[in-house]
Amino acid sequence: MLTAADLGGCKPRHILEILLLNLGTPVSKARLVEILWGPRASNGAVATLESYVSGIRRAIQPGNTKTGPLRTANSGYVLDPQLVELDLSTFQQLLNEARHAAPAEAHTLSMQALEMAAEPLLGFELVADWAEEARLRHAAEKVAAQVLAAETAAFLDKPDLTISLAQSAVRSEPLNERAWTILVGGYEQAGLPVEGLSAYERCRRLFDRDLGCAPGPALQAAHLRLLRQRAEGNTELSEVLAALLYLGERLHGPKCTKHAAEESRRMQENAGRVLDSFLQQALAVAV
Repeated sequence: MLTAADLGGCKPRHILEILLLNLGTPVSKARLVEILWGPRASNGAVATLESYVSGIRRAIQPGNTKTGPLRTANSGYVLDPQLVELDLSTFQQLLNEARHAAPAEAHTLSMQALEMAAEPLLGFELVADWAEEARLRHAAEKVAAQVLAAETAAFLDKPDLTISLAQSAVRSEPLNERAWTILVGGYEQAGLPVEGLSAYERCRRLFDRDLGCAPGPALQAAHLRLLRQRAEGNTELSEVLAALLYLGERLHGPKCTKHAAEESRRMQENAGRVLDSFLQQALAVAV
């Protein structure tokens, strides 16, 4: 394993890391100078850069400085992807293949991609802006892999894995609605309606606070299924849920015809009595 000392210092290490982040794509000398020194770059920055690159060549391809993986191209430098094996590149390739594969294969590929992303990217480059930008991009790609792996785990009827992966995605991106939908669906699939309803409520509050909106139709539908699952086997809860659904439909649905008005009135009164009785019991318990 090469260290900064092997490469001649921190700046050469940064150059190699930047080229690795752009594996196969030439990075111009001007761009490297801008990244490494910014507006404080001196007139001799390009010469210093060229000296550093010569040192990198000697370190990574001793005795083969002209035909090794580090090449000069387009007034800059590039690392040949055919001669360099990079975990980040493998991760991105696996994720791209997973996105275009059938569910079972997509699950395997996305899980393999997550294994490649187990270690933090550039974890020792804590102050460089370019490294932070790369970490943010990689973090977003990792969440995408977690979401895809969770989604395909649900398809393969693996609810425990679905929940675990979706939880990881939500921790990284709390406003990722797709991840929340998969998480709530995972609890539904696992037969855990209470946990699913709790997750939905956390999501609803978060979206209301940070986005000023409610969860989308898919998540609301999962929430309704969980409510029904929760009410199964409990006559009182079933009646309350039915009453709420009926009144909700009456509030937002089309008005009934004159012929059905009397029947509608009786159903509304019955729904009102059910809810009133339930609320009275709830208040009694609260007191």
